[in-house]
Amino acid sequence: MNIQNILPFLLLSACSGLPSSSSVSPEKLAELPAYCEGIVFDQDGNGYASVTKTGEIYKFGTDNKPVLWAKIPGPNGHKILPDGNHLVCAAKSVDLLDKNGSLIRSVSTECDSVPLRSPNDLSLDLDNGGFYFTDPGGSDEKNPIGTVHYVDKDGKTHLVADGFAFPNGVILLPGGKTLIVGEANRNRILTFEVVSPGVVKNQSVLAYLPNKTGDQIGNYPDGLCLDEKGNIYIAHWGMKTVQVISPDGELLNSYPAGNLTTSNVAFTGELMNELVITGAIGGEGDTPGGLFKLKLPGVKGLKILGK
Repeated sequence: MNIQNILPFLLLSACSGLPSSSSVSPEKLAELPAYCEGIVFDQDGNGYASVTKTGEIYKFGTDNKPVLWAKIPGPNGHKILPDGNHLVCAAKSVDLLDKNGSLIRSVSTECDSVPLRSPNDLSLDLDNGGFYFTDPGGSDEKNPIGTVHYVDKDGKTHLVADGFAFPNGVILLPGGKTLIVGEANRNRILTFEVVSPGVVKNQSVLAYLPNKTGDQIGNYPDGLCLDEKGNIYIAHWGMKTVQVISPDGELLNSYPAGNLTTSNVAFTGELMNELVITGAIGGEGDTPGGLFKLKLPGVKGLKILGK
């Protein structure tokens, strides 16, 4: 790639206030038994990461030493409610756990009498007491049966939208008027206008992401998070990369993620400028899971918890 090709990208990154990708380097924090995701942090700065294969959720503090916190079938996406309880996507349900990791109940197991297939990720709707979640189970480009759901304050699960090729990461933007979904098998980020809780219209493509090159093994957008400027940080599975796009869908930067199978991202730290990344130490196969940290000077992650 010559300087003429990369100059617009470098200028856009500089104007955004983001550090350059060459000025930051991921630091390995810890290993887990297998590929991990579902990274989230509580009010005290403790982190939680899901190991789907072993059915375990690990908790780690500032010493970065993971300890087993909970066991449920197939844990994945994870969010913490203002009351300190936890919502976790599980193998065939979305489960509510208490502060100690004990199961309280399953809050969603079906939608319109159709069982959930494999809930993946979720996003809280704090203003209305509900949450959105994705269910990509069994879907791909040839079989686009992936769905997005909403669980309202009364506990009823609604179908929000369908027809997706592996819907994955999901974020409800502050204000509750825009829903963002990563459609993994089409390598794109979708946006929806929220009409009312669980009701959307005007689906459109916010961004198509870069395609894999060289020794990269895939280009599947996975977990998402936000900074205070509204930029979207995307764990790009198979590319060893975290992509950053603007609220308008422009690619601002591509950061090294520390692991090839980059799965989830979340901000933490006193300045909220430490991006913790999950995935696996190796590539594919039975390799340990990994937690990595990318310090991004000048960036401040959006803190959703504690509203």
